[in-house]
Amino acid sequence: QVQLVESGGGLVQAGGSLRLSCKASGLTFTSYAAMGWFRQRPGKDREFISYINWSGSLIHYTDFVKGRFTISRDNAENTLYLQMNSLTSEDTAVYYCAAKQSFRGSDTIPDSYEYWGQGTQVTVSS
Repeated sequence: QVQLVESGGGLVQAGGSLRLSCKASGLTFTSYAAMGWFRQRPGKDREFISYINWSGSLIHYTDFVKGRFTISRDNAENTLYLQMNSLTSEDTAVYYCAAKQSFRGSDTIPDSYEYWGQGTQVTVSS
């Protein structure tokens, strides 16, 4: 049974930092085409933040997090990370990690990902 478990969310002041983790189990971590981070803000659709391919050699960020967020992975620990710096109130959302098994399909579209974590809340106070 595939499980993705996020942790590291919480309440932080604007300008602060958080590091999210996503522990994967029940799958061969490096056999998945990509691991991604998405978020869902109140009243909004789920939106793409970043993805990293199985080896870590290919990384992509959406424009609004470039220079502030860093995605990484530790294949030995089956863990995906998202370092978030310079947080603003606009970053308040539930953050999800996801696993994409197929090499087909867009890496930035939620429907391309087969497995999802339960989400972790990030709240940024201004």
